This record gives sequence, C-alpha cells and structure tokens, in this order.
Amino acid sequence: MSKKYYISTSIPYVNAAPHIGHALEFVQADVLARYHREKGDDVFFLTGTDENALKNVQAAEKAGVTTEKWVEEQAEIFKKLVKALSISNDDFIRTSVENRLKMGAEKLWLSCKDGDIYKKQYSGLYCVGCEEFKTAKELVDEHCPDHLNQEIQKISEENYFFKLSNYQKQLEEIIESDQVKIIPETRKNEILSFIKSGLEDFSVSRSIERAKNWGIKVPKDETQIMYVWIDALSNYISALDYAENGEKFQKYWLNVDESNHLIGKNIIRFHAVYWLAFLLSAGIRLPSKILVHGFFNINGQKMSKSIGNVVDPLEVITKYGVDATRYFLLSEIPSGEDGDFSFEKFEARYNGNLANGLGNYTARVLTLAEKVGVLEEIKKESYISNAVEETINSVEDSIISFKLHEALFAIWKLITFGDKYINEHKPWETNDKTVIYNATYILENVAKLLKSFLPDSANKILDAIDNTNGKLVTKKIAPLFPRI
Repeated sequence: MSKKYYISTSIPYVNAAPHIGHALEFVQADVLARYHREKGDDVFFLTGTDENALKNVQAAEKAGVTTEKWVEEQAEIFKKLVKALSISNDDFIRTSVENRLKMGAEKLWLSCKDGDIYKKQYSGLYCVGCEEFKTAKELVDEHCPDHLNQEIQKISEENYFFKLSNYQKQLEEIIESDQVKIIPETRKNEILSFIKSGLEDFSVSRSIERAKNWGIKVPKDETQIMYVWIDALSNYISALDYAENGEKFQKYWLNVDESNHLIGKNIIRFHAVYWLAFLLSAGIRLPSKILVHGFFNINGQKMSKSIGNVVDPLEVITKYGVDATRYFLLSEIPSGEDGDFSFEKFEARYNGNLANGLGNYTARVLTLAEKVGVLEEIKKESYISNAVEETINSVEDSIISFKLHEALFAIWKLITFGDKYINEHKPWETNDKTVIYNATYILENVAKLLKSFLPDSANKILDAIDNTNGKLVTKKIAPLFPRI
C-alpha cells in the first residue's frame, strides 16, 4: 500500500560555495526520496538555502557586494550542484526572498503558546559561525571549538526569549520513546544527555542593528529580527504553504505517513530540541524521524576553509561523472558516521568497484546476451532467485535503518555473485542460453536496485534490456565506467 512520505535536507548557509559535505547530504536524501517513489509512495522532497544569517551578511561585506546580490549568486551555485548531482527534489526554498517563508515564520512565532516567548535584557557569548549563543564551559581557549579562527562576540542587548525549560520533560519522553526517532542511536543518546542536563530558555531574536537589518522582523516589533534558526527551521513547513494552511501542508505534514529530516551532526540540537519545542508550543505535529549523518575529513584532516582543503563537488562531478561521485559519497562514509575523502580513495573505489565491478559485469552480460540473440524466458534455478530476493530484502532493511552504505554493499555482493556464476559456467564457450538468461536476470535486478543510488547508470542498463512478453532482448552499451 502506497504511503505519503516527506523528506527534507537541512538548508545550508550561503556564506561560501558548497563543499563535498553538502553533496553528501543532498545525495543521501535523494536516495531515500527515489527509493520511496520506486515503491509507489507519494513523495515530497525539499531542499533549499539558508540566507538570513549574519554570516551571509559578513561574507557579502568581505566580497564588496550587497547582501542581496551575494545570496542570489550563492543560491544559484547550490541549485547548480543539486542539478549536477541528479537530485530529484520537488522544491527548493530560499529563505531571504520567498514570501511563503516570511509568512510561515511569522505564523509560527505568533502560534507559540502564550508566555512561551517573552522579552528580557541579556548578556552572552555569541558565535557567528554557529549562529548561536555559547556558555563559557562550551568554549576552548575562549573560542567556539567548531570555529577556532573566529572571535566570540560578547553581546548585551534586549532580546525575545523562548521558554525552552517548559518542554524539558516532554522532549525527554518524546526522544526516549522514539515518538520522534533519532538515527543513529548514538545521536539519540547525545540528545537525551543534553536534555537531561537541563534545558535553559534561549534568545530567539536579535536587535535590528546587530542583525544589520537583514532577516525577518519579529511580528509587532520593528526593532528586532527573528533569530535565524527560527525562520530556517520553519522552512520545513513554510515550503508546504503552512502560512495558508494549504493542501501540501495538510497532505505532507499533518496527514503524512512518514516525515524525515536529514541533517548533519553539528545541528542536531537545533532540530531535535529547539525545532520540536517550537512545534509543541505552536500545537503542530512533530516529524517522524531525524536522520543524522557525519562529516567528511579530507586526507585525514578536518575540512576547513582556513586550511584550504575544501573539496568542490562540482569539480569532482566534472572530472569523474555524477554516478561515480554519488557512489563514493554513499559508500565511503557510513550513513551516520564520519568518513574520509581523498582523490586516491576515490579513484581506487572507482576502478575497483565501478569499472571492474558494475561496469565489467554489465559489459560481460550484455556482450554474451547479444551474441546469442533473443532469449526465451527460462525457469531460474532456486539459488539464483534466492540470491536476488535476499539482496532485495537486505537493501530494503538497510535503507529503512538509514544504512545506505550497507545497501550498496549488498548490491555489490550480488554483482560478485553474478560474476562468479558466469566464471563457473563459462557461457562464452557453450553459448548456454540458460546461463546467459540467469546472468541477465541478475544484471536487471542489480540495475533496478541501483535506481535510487546511481540513477543514470541504472537507467542505461535497463534501457539495454527489453524483458517483455516472455522474451528477453538486449543491446550493448558504451562502457559505464572506463578505467582511470
């Protein structure tokens, strides 16, 4: 039975061009969206850009252009990356220019329970890199541990605050019971530990001067700008016409069967604590799952603009191709953990798993099949059917548990099985149509399973196999992954 399924990525800041970590998140979310569409589910897949942050203003100032021009240009680069990666998103929201976002953020603010948002004088330590106030105990040598090259700002001003402390017990119960399921389990435990340590009210606005008059104004107070995370988080429902209580909001949020947020580990607190608290306060349904991925290091080092080791995913795609890039991103890094990017690793996986693996098996099978011509449908031996069925089940289990790398491992195990089957039966000597039919059956199922992961390559294989009316006809195709 088909279901309604909603998947969103986080929306990246546009203070700099996209890096390989952004590509990882886009591709992981795309696999989930494509997988559910293949199952016949009604899918809505959202991504976009976060443009109202102070760090974006600072980047524009450094570049000597207006903030409007800066965010417009950077948003276009992110859109270009999304297209280059063959991402199948249904919508792309930009927070600085879209009225649906402004209206949605304002509605969320005004819908919060009376007393949950209040105004007070505040002094604190602010990290522009995180767009978040920090406590002294969170700092390392008076710097944010994630942004050691930036000075912490000491701020004293009157802001609006959100009464997060009101939701401590409720949030703890929601996370502990998996009402909102956090994957992997280590991230769930991390959030539970944070909640149990005691939740404090936090600032949800900035003075218009400090925000440099950039962002969405607080409803009924022209002197304050909403905290960037308020409007950023609201994008998940604003894109669905939450402000108008529209049909998409009813369908893909209020009455959806499953709604997932896919995010990086550095912003889990915002999604699993602040976002859920806002929704509770406003009386809005919570998401089903929060899927948390890790980060790429580069040649064993943390990726950093200051070190100069940031990898441009568009350059990788241009050099190696979109499916090779998608394969490396999905196979190299366990879905909930960290991984390491190097061009040496990339090329080793390309040659070993794509050129010698999928590419070679495809070429072998299609060459053999073309040689014998039309193949009548043949009863398959049970161990062939069982191997395919086991792979289908394994891939499904791995995707549901957000272990995309394990799903790919299962598919490549089937490719190895097919290669071994061909080597044992030597159909190039016998022209045994049963063996060639079975080998083609394996290839066809490999391609079907790969449609969510490597859509371009999968479709090329499937286009080369015509399996209708009990007859199987194939044609050779150009090499999918020429060795490098």
